[in-house]
Amino acid sequence: MDEGQLRALIEAIRTGATSPDAAVAELRRLPFADVGDALVDHHRALRQGMPEAIYGPGKSPEQCVRIVGEMLDHGVGPVLLTRVNDEQAKAVLAIYPDAFVRSGTMLWRAPLHSRPERVLVISAGTADVPMVDECVLTLHAYGFEADRLTDVGVAGLHRLLAHLDRVTSAQAIVVVAGMEGALASVIGGLTGVPVVAVPTSVGYGAGLQGVTALLAMHASCASGVTVVGIDNGFGAACAITRVFGAVR
Repeated sequence: MDEGQLRALIEAIRTGATSPDAAVAELRRLPFADVGDALVDHHRALRQGMPEAIYGPGKSPEQCVRIVGEMLDHGVGPVLLTRVNDEQAKAVLAIYPDAFVRSGTMLWRAPLHSRPERVLVISAGTADVPMVDECVLTLHAYGFEADRLTDVGVAGLHRLLAHLDRVTSAQAIVVVAGMEGALASVIGGLTGVPVVAVPTSVGYGAGLQGVTALLAMHASCASGVTVVGIDNGFGAACAITRVFGAVR
């Protein structure tokens, strides 16, 4: 339930369109619903303007089905299921087929209207694309139609400079990079808009599964770059949403 839905319920009680008992039955689910092994947080959209998302790893296909069903049947706004494997995706799509699917991220009930802010998601390499997909689809869930620019890392900087107009015209940028993570500093030095950096686990031995990129981004000489956790495209999209303010 979001703020608009709650106001509509209160108004329905006032006008007599909804009985107090029916309203209590609906509100009983409001802060959360017990679906067995999970307590689905229906109150999150009201608190944050963004509904709860579902993290796939560690959950059985049956648990994913129950949680998605609860959110679709009794929640409001987009329903996001992230980091799913093939077995989970197959089970959920068999019952709830109308999903956008991209690199292990699934989205139901995308917004009908797009937000005006121009967000660009950039990746250093093609191997970073799964995290780009997670970020872009999460942004889409929250109303942003993000532009995407892939494979423009610092090993061939001319590739990025060929798209400099897209970089300088964006109102916020997500930089997704593994290896040494240098692309975040480059972008942070080219623009003054909010930059959220996503270190990825892409890289050879000294990349340390993304730790090298993570530390390099934290040590960036470009002031004010925000850094999320390794491979966390979802978190970067949520950070961008907080920058502009969630739609209520």
